[in-house]
Amino acid sequence: MTKNTLLELSAVPAGTPIAGALDLRANLLGMTQVTEEAVLKPADTGAWSHDVRAALAARIAALNGETALVDRYCGLIGDKEVAELADPLKSGKAQGMEAVCDFMDKVAANTRDVKAGDIKALQESGVADADIVRLCEINAFMSYHVRVLAGIRLMKETAA
Repeated sequence: MTKNTLLELSAVPAGTPIAGALDLRANLLGMTQVTEEAVLKPADTGAWSHDVRAALAARIAALNGETALVDRYCGLIGDKEVAELADPLKSGKAQGMEAVCDFMDKVAANTRDVKAGDIKALQESGVADADIVRLCEINAFMSYHVRVLAGIRLMKETAA
């Protein structure tokens, strides 16, 4: 994942004012890429393998209508059974991750409705507190990533 996802997926033509603006934010784009790699490919994965992390990221991207991100993250998944988690229409039950998928979907799509009981449901399903934090990291990063990509897209549309 060494390429810059935001630059790659936004496809901003070189030499345009938007490309110039992004050049001025090269440090931000670089830090975003480092964060993507830290969230999706950490050395210490906890309970969530790299494949599971990519699938959950793709799931969040799908819930936000970001098909290019879905494709990107699905391309990182090697395990076909895990790949099913990327589909928000799948419950995660087949992988024993129904509570995780319910939580991730709610945080991604209905953040204001998340309550302490949602965390408790994860704990009761056997998810350790450190792994709940890891899930929240994935969701927080994806929320940011989706919004930055949408912002770049909006700049392109406005400039056209």
